[in-house]
Amino acid sequence: MNSYTIFTDSACDIIPETLQAWNVKYVSLTFRFQDDEKEYTESDIPSSAFYDRMRGGAIAKTAAINSETFRAAFEPELAAGHDVLYIGFSSGLSTTYNSARMAAQELAEKYPERTVLTIDSLAASAGFGLLVAMAVEKRDEGADIQTVAEYIKGLIPRLCHWFTVDDLVYLKRGGRVSPTVAFVGNLLGIKPVLHVDDEGHLISMSKARGRRAAIVALAQKYGELIEDPANNTAYISHGDCIDDALKLKEILESQYGANVKLITPVGTVIGAHSGPGTLALFFVAKHK
Repeated sequence: MNSYTIFTDSACDIIPETLQAWNVKYVSLTFRFQDDEKEYTESDIPSSAFYDRMRGGAIAKTAAINSETFRAAFEPELAAGHDVLYIGFSSGLSTTYNSARMAAQELAEKYPERTVLTIDSLAASAGFGLLVAMAVEKRDEGADIQTVAEYIKGLIPRLCHWFTVDDLVYLKRGGRVSPTVAFVGNLLGIKPVLHVDDEGHLISMSKARGRRAAIVALAQKYGELIEDPANNTAYISHGDCIDDALKLKEILESQYGANVKLITPVGTVIGAHSGPGTLALFFVAKHK
């Protein structure tokens, strides 16, 4: 069995130290603030400082990874005799995955003896971070690259992403809600409950009156959809609102017996579009 390297990208919202411990390589998306020409990666600015700037009115613009960057990341592994498996950011939310796919096709022609596989997670944030973790578990059990790839592809239709935001202005900027809905929702304290559909797009599913109700609604989705609540892994990500993340964890564990294995910050690339106060829950269930 050929050795292989698992790759992902920074939109998975798993911190670099954890990815390094998992022996996973990653490529970074970038962003810049509207009034600043400097381009940043996730590791250039602490998430708390990033969200503080957003709270102060700064607008962050993100940039996908291009195919040349992926070629430069993948090729040394292939030249060293390793195969490559990339699990990437939803094609429904970014062109990043398609850049990786194009790079992989070119490199597969250059290195015909190597295997270069790319998987569109149709997920964002710690949603596909969870997929990366599950791929690592399979790899460490001794599974080959094809087996791991098929396993992850089988999980994608069952990967649930449920999240809420604290301020609708950020979804308004991205065209997810209308200006009228954003104004009225913020005025009345309405918090949308959203998920990611089968094509990897964000979809508004329901509305909760107030933050506490939105947190409870996320936990209830876990209870509704999970097959065996006590034997399933959940990940939580948050946009600089750790207390809310801990409250969600407490509800999940006390009421549903969930196993919350990871709480992680929503990174700058996702946070630029969802804003401070984003709270998200990820788990594999019967269906999305």
